[in-house]
Amino acid sequence: MHFQHFLSLVFLVWQKVSAGDVLNICMDAKHHKTNPGPEDNLHGQCIPWKENACCTSNTSLEAHKSMSYLYTFNWHHCHPLGFPKMSERCLRHFIQDTCLYECSPNLGPWIRKVDSSWRKERILFVPLCKDDCQQWWDDCRLDYTCKSNWHKGWNWTTGTNQCPKNTHCLRIDRVFHTAKDLCENIWSNSFKFTDHDNTSGRCIRMWFDSGKNPNGAVAHLYAKEMGLLSARLFEEQRAIAIPPV
Repeated sequence: MHFQHFLSLVFLVWQKVSAGDVLNICMDAKHHKTNPGPEDNLHGQCIPWKENACCTSNTSLEAHKSMSYLYTFNWHHCHPLGFPKMSERCLRHFIQDTCLYECSPNLGPWIRKVDSSWRKERILFVPLCKDDCQQWWDDCRLDYTCKSNWHKGWNWTTGTNQCPKNTHCLRIDRVFHTAKDLCENIWSNSFKFTDHDNTSGRCIRMWFDSGKNPNGAVAHLYAKEMGLLSARLFEEQRAIAIPPV
């Protein structure tokens, strides 16, 4: 009897700890740490995550570079075709987007398994605040791109992304007609545009000032609504494979 009671207690403790993973977890991807933790030397736009991060200092530094070793991705892909480089005001949002993806430990409710050569998990339908999406679009709308989905379809023959043949560089506001288009389509539905503002507590902030991370409470809210505070349900959802991108 005592042994059975002990096993029951062990199971309850395990269930509580495992359920907590959804609120403090790093996805199984290319550069993420195995577990989140403090990182005192995060760089630039990634600094707000220093108290609890899934990225290393070096990853945060590389996130600020075009064609860095992280993904050899060229933000200025229209420049070789005679168009201006991406503006600093626009680039800032893509760096913040990269920091959120690489550093955040609060994306657990939206992590899904993926059959990909370069990562085992990705995020899907993370609810972004409308203010952040709108500002991203406003600051980038006069910049240029040749693609409406930046996850796939590039010409990688030189080792970095180039515009595919028979594509043309257009202003971003002609490729992504609204902030919703930009946030949802640029990374294959990694993000979902919401009608919630950044003070609502119901949407993920793409970036925030150093200090208390508001996204932890948002992750808890969604995990509760989605029933993911049960360890079993969280693991079942996380295990659902989706097509690679």
